[in-house]
Amino acid sequence: MGRLTARRPVLTVTLESDAARTRRRPDTLAVEEPLEIRVGGEPLAVTMRTPGHDVELAAGFLVSEAVIAHGGQFRSAIHCGGPGTGAGATGATENTYNVLDVALAAGVALPAADAARRFYTTSSCGVCGKASIDAVETVSAHDVAGDPLEVDAAFLLSLPDRLRDEQAVFTKTGGLHAAALFDGASGELLVAREDVGRHNAVDKVVGWAVLADRLPLSGTVLQVSGRASFELVQKAAMAGIPVLSAVSAPSSLAVELAEARGLTLAGFVRGSSLNVYTGPQRVRVPGAD
Repeated sequence: MGRLTARRPVLTVTLESDAARTRRRPDTLAVEEPLEIRVGGEPLAVTMRTPGHDVELAAGFLVSEAVIAHGGQFRSAIHCGGPGTGAGATGATENTYNVLDVALAAGVALPAADAARRFYTTSSCGVCGKASIDAVETVSAHDVAGDPLEVDAAFLLSLPDRLRDEQAVFTKTGGLHAAALFDGASGELLVAREDVGRHNAVDKVVGWAVLADRLPLSGTVLQVSGRASFELVQKAAMAGIPVLSAVSAPSSLAVELAEARGLTLAGFVRGSSLNVYTGPQRVRVPGAD
């Protein structure tokens, strides 16, 4: 596994009423490196990510792309490379574990040779390069709308702090997103992951479930540290997650997709209040009419 953080010298400038103070000091940064995902030896996608849990990242990515739907379809994965691969911005030629080759189970169809995902994906957006919006709305193998889960509003409001407690690298750098999966009935934290890309953090969570053969993720709540975008709703639906809770705002397209898929979407979940944009029947509010 590559480095999660890096140290760099910085110049800190503090403006005051009559002068400015400067000082030089080391700063800790979140590492961002490319990961090329291959399936059966063929390149499928390149994403910018924080190294670590790469197999989970690839497995979750394949779920969101409808290549696989459960753990039995994912056979193995191995880091590979050599001269000219995974070199990064430093120009190093050693294997830096930035190429991952996935093997699918026998009988699972490989991605089409002209798959629209054969492109560079930035860490801030997992669907920016799709050939068309129609290609984004992948059909899920799991029924989210029929999930009977109900959770207390107070439980949802407790999740941002519980997720924050798991963000060890964010504490050092201030530069990572995070996602965590909770059991909706018991409240148990199942898994938490960090990454420079919000969609990568969710893919790592879903990939954990793939490797544990726990798909679909019925009866669970996905908590994310930032906003709720279309892609995060899509990933939750593809994994069978019925409730997505976000610290910040959802986009209009995210709300539309959540409504269409029957997924409960909560935003601005912070302090003592939250907004439920879709699927309010799953959120129990004491004393409500």
